[in-house]
Amino acid sequence: MMTFLDFRPRNALVNHTRWFAHRSAITLALLVATPLHAAPGDNLAAVRDLSGKVGPVVGSALACSDISRPRIQAVIGKFQAVIRDASNSQADRDETTRLFDRSIADGRQAVANGRQDCRRAELQLADLERSIGAPIATAGALPDAATGPRSAAAAGATSANPAQAVRGVTDREITFGSVVPLSGANKESGRLLKVGIEAAFNRANEAGGVNGRMLKLAVANDDYDPNRTLDAMKQLYEKEQVFGFIGNFGTATAAVAIPYSLERRVLFFSPYTGANVTRHDPPDRYVFNYRPSYAEEADALVRYLVKLRRVPPRQIALFAQDDSFGDAGFAGVAKAYRALGLNDAAILRVNYTRNTVDVEPAINQLKAQKVPVRAVIMVATSRAAAKFIEKAHDALPGAVFVNVSAVGASALANELTLLGPQYATGVIVTQAVPAVSGYSSLVLDYKAALAKHFPGEPADYTSLEGYIEASILIQALKNAGQELNTERLIDTLESMRNIDLGLGARLSFGTAEHQASHKIWGTVLDGTGTYQPIELE
Repeated sequence: MMTFLDFRPRNALVNHTRWFAHRSAITLALLVATPLHAAPGDNLAAVRDLSGKVGPVVGSALACSDISRPRIQAVIGKFQAVIRDASNSQADRDETTRLFDRSIADGRQAVANGRQDCRRAELQLADLERSIGAPIATAGALPDAATGPRSAAAAGATSANPAQAVRGVTDREITFGSVVPLSGANKESGRLLKVGIEAAFNRANEAGGVNGRMLKLAVANDDYDPNRTLDAMKQLYEKEQVFGFIGNFGTATAAVAIPYSLERRVLFFSPYTGANVTRHDPPDRYVFNYRPSYAEEADALVRYLVKLRRVPPRQIALFAQDDSFGDAGFAGVAKAYRALGLNDAAILRVNYTRNTVDVEPAINQLKAQKVPVRAVIMVATSRAAAKFIEKAHDALPGAVFVNVSAVGASALANELTLLGPQYATGVIVTQAVPAVSGYSSLVLDYKAALAKHFPGEPADYTSLEGYIEASILIQALKNAGQELNTERLIDTLESMRNIDLGLGARLSFGTAEHQASHKIWGTVLDGTGTYQPIELE
């Protein structure tokens, strides 16, 4: 049995500023060196304690762009091996991994808040590397974020056959997963997202794929019910063996799906939500967004109503889904009010229940107001929004109805057109993508892909968003090269600046910026159910 002093660096007591990292490194080295001599679980308590010491060092390093990602990932991989060897069960392993992830987030936050600097982070990481570099050869298999346990040889960046080592990646194919509603009230939005992503994948595949690999999308249905989301995620990750996730639908569902992805260090790319659950500061390493936030959309709508339409703030109401989706919209409206010097405590919010069209209570609340409501900001899905507009048309004569993009623009237009042109005319929807009737190179490429791979499928804002997010991911995969793994792809995404898809808007990612677009387009429905562009400012 090796002792504590066997791994103690000689200068550990000399440089007091580095003692903390040394102590963590020493203990980690001891644990790494001994798993073959101790029963699984014997060191679990020590490993859990150590996760709170090693994690901040790793997190601080991750927040510093000048520190090489492969160095950091090597330390992460070695500590993952320690977690595995110390665990009696998968539950133990998952719990300890969550502790480690939280401590990594603390380290990132320390750099963001100025409590830690990158020079110190570099020194602490170097201490960890020196102390655990030699003993790690005895640790056996190393787990990888994308693959689960695998051999140290397979983990190398210069592996002769990386396709065999990475979950969801073969020498011929890369498989991504998407959890969307394929039944229930929001099934059309789920179907359209799937169509857009597959149109981009198919277009890439007909050109030879990405670095010789074809792209495949596996889809699971959660019915827009967060109680079903976890099972859908497990189906894709455990049974379909997906490499990462793209285009998951919804806010409440994302609150379930994201922790699952983070625990496994799996890419969670461009979910169909603008809520803060996908936009932490600093950002979660494995979560990336294409679309603007609901706060940005709500801000644009409030400013449009107050400044251009001259609607008094006290005559604006909010109709929202009674969950985290609606809460995100309310927070955005409140923030916009404060930015304009208005009192956000006076905002009138009326609700409806997710996966229903029960809007009568909301209508009755608005009718009961002494001051007539002249505009309603809507944070709702298409069927509920359409039912609300139908009921409010006579109850609130002359009111302006404005929606955030998550409503599903085409689905809303279809619902309102069936009711009659008077219900559709003048309804406003913010968009995360340019007009589908436009002639930008991106929109033309999208329409060509639809025509070829989904004949008869009309151009649509939701499927266009799926096409755009998939196109960004495809570009990142190409840039990542043949030796593909999750960490390499994340590093590639974080290095992408001024992505030019022919969109007409600047798209960029960075270490501290995991949202590509901040551009919001305005559209208004006419009596034929067609969206026309409008200026929001």
